[in-house]
Amino acid sequence: MEALINMVLLTLLAIVTIGVIRMKNLFAVVILSGIYSFLMASVFIVLDAVDVAMTEASVGAGISTVLLLGTLYLTKSEETEPLHKPYVALFLAAVTAGALIYGTLGLPPFGAPDAPIHLHVANRYIENWKEETGVPNVVTSVLASYRGFDTLGETAVIFTAGIGVLLLLKGRKSPGAETPDMQAEAVAARAAAREAEAEADAEDNLS
Repeated sequence: MEALINMVLLTLLAIVTIGVIRMKNLFAVVILSGIYSFLMASVFIVLDAVDVAMTEASVGAGISTVLLLGTLYLTKSEETEPLHKPYVALFLAAVTAGALIYGTLGLPPFGAPDAPIHLHVANRYIENWKEETGVPNVVTSVLASYRGFDTLGETAVIFTAGIGVLLLLKGRKSPGAETPDMQAEAVAARAAAREAEAEADAEDNLS
């Protein structure tokens, strides 16, 4: 049953990926990207990586989707036609995919109990995590203690991205917004108009 669920989820991921590549409407691409992240979170749940699934669902399907939709609101929702055919990018992507697939040939079978990851630090973490960290959950002890600097780096990346988005949104002016220089020019123009009107009234009175 677990293998069947994985096959269904991976098939849906492939379909969504093809849809993202083929779509020209950026709104549809953003929605499909959110669906992709949700499917990946489901895959992580099936693989018993609930902590990673929660991160993928909150950041990938949640925050990233909201930020991309906000970006589309400030820009346009249709993809611009490229000036050149992306043959070089396609070639590089194919070479990278081939290298990654070739690299997986040397990996142990999926779920093999004698895999290197299960024979070294994993056993030590399971046996000594409570005494060494004092954290009541083994997954939390790995994330917050054994690989705490890695988690800190991930958190810093997320906060930096959020600050960058806020700065970009703050620096963007709405089409009808007036800058301080424009406001000063408008005040000066109104004052000059009032002076000209006053001079015209004075001339009329003299005549």
